[in-house]
Amino acid sequence: MALLELQNLHVALEDGTEIVKGVDLAVDRNEVHAVMGPNGSGKSTLAYSLMGHPGYQITEGQILFDGEDVTELAADERAQRGLFLAFQYPHAVPGVTVTSFMRSAINAIRKARAGEDDPVPIKDFRTEMLAQMEKLRIPRELAQRYLNDGFSGGEKKRVEILQMAMLKPRIAVLDETDSGLDIDALRVVADGVQDLVGPEMGALVITHYQRILNHITPDFVHVFVDGRIVEEGGPELAHKLEAEGYKPYEEAVA
Repeated sequence: MALLELQNLHVALEDGTEIVKGVDLAVDRNEVHAVMGPNGSGKSTLAYSLMGHPGYQITEGQILFDGEDVTELAADERAQRGLFLAFQYPHAVPGVTVTSFMRSAINAIRKARAGEDDPVPIKDFRTEMLAQMEKLRIPRELAQRYLNDGFSGGEKKRVEILQMAMLKPRIAVLDETDSGLDIDALRVVADGVQDLVGPEMGALVITHYQRILNHITPDFVHVFVDGRIVEEGGPELAHKLEAEGYKPYEEAVA
């Protein structure tokens, strides 16, 4: 059994409009899965529903994580088990510094797993955070600024990957992390993700374009149109999409 399994997943908006229309997907550690589809196909809805966003209702099917049915769990409970979502549009949190946010998130997960307060030693936290910031080319002064407040698009995305590196999830979901990035920032972010995928972590990369996959090599590619996976394959499928676009798939499901 894969670490993350979606079984016949159906997701609707609060008004009952069905967006995700029966998805089966299995993602394991040491795997990169790319979900590629046109705008408006339901890719972000899929990402948010995986993380337990209250604005989306799972109307049918299951989300299994390490064999446990997490379909009804809240977002923080899913995070404690090792799920992580990097947002397409990260929100600013005025009044909370990057450092404070990161320590609080790490300590919340440590407490949930230990069953009691188990704060990360400050020296260990600082050493690792500075090392990860250097790897992601994040200026040190950003650590003392309010989270995403006034950050550029590239800074926001790098800080999302910094969170991933520090929290060490077991499955990371990246919702169009490549949007709004220039070539240099894209390479840094993609390399950061590629470095983390391995025996302890798998990744689900949701994207519209093939370009991030030039830096993160997917093991599996899933074409997502009108709320469904309509074709699956290896890395060569991403190149086919880049050359031919989504129109043939959209016409087929119309």
